Amino acid sequence: MACEVWLTFVGAAIAIAVSPGAGAIQSMATGLTHGVRRGYWSILGLEVGLMLQLTLVAIGLGAIVANSIIAFNIIKWAGVAYLIYLAMRQWRTATIDLREQIGKAMDGGRLALVVRGFLVNATNPKGLVFFLAVLPQFVVPTAPLLPQYLAIGATMVAVDLVVMGLYTALAARLLKWMHTPRRQTAVNRVFSALFAAAAVVLSLLRRAAATA
Repeated sequence: MACEVWLTFVGAAIAIAVSPGAGAIQSMATGLTHGVRRGYWSILGLEVGLMLQLTLVAIGLGAIVANSIIAFNIIKWAGVAYLIYLAMRQWRTATIDLREQIGKAMDGGRLALVVRGFLVNATNPKGLVFFLAVLPQFVVPTAPLLPQYLAIGATMVAVDLVVMGLYTALAARLLKWMHTPRRQTAVNRVFSALFAAAAVVLSLLRRAAATA
């Protein structure tokens, strides 16, 4: 991949990563309840889900999903259902001493965060739509494809790690402010509404948008 092409892709990757979405909401919610360090376990899951989608596009399955009404809708509504679950979970989160919770480091908790992050990205067909719409502009068909996809994947992960880390850190800074149950409840309700809004936006995604 030529340097100028790569720099253009970096700009596109930053724009996509910064734009608010389910991944950003998940990162901020995790930063609030687990802090920055443990928040990166959720970000790890997000990146695994992102790479799964890139791999599917690279081997051609992404095009099949984007062009199949049944496959596209199955993934889409699975994503909607999972976001609704996260909204309900966030809404019903009990008020606790967040600083004490951050001090705990349970292995099962880390695994749960990885799985949660993975499912947020893996069940969102918008990632497939993005890759299908954008990658052809940066991939040279006549050149070896594997090095190009590896460069694209490494760039996407690096950019997303930084951006999601910033979202997590930004939310974690609210911890000092959230020392009362009333404020914790208010913030939980806000993030619950954001997850629900992300579910609504995803539900409105049409297959036609993927093939346009």
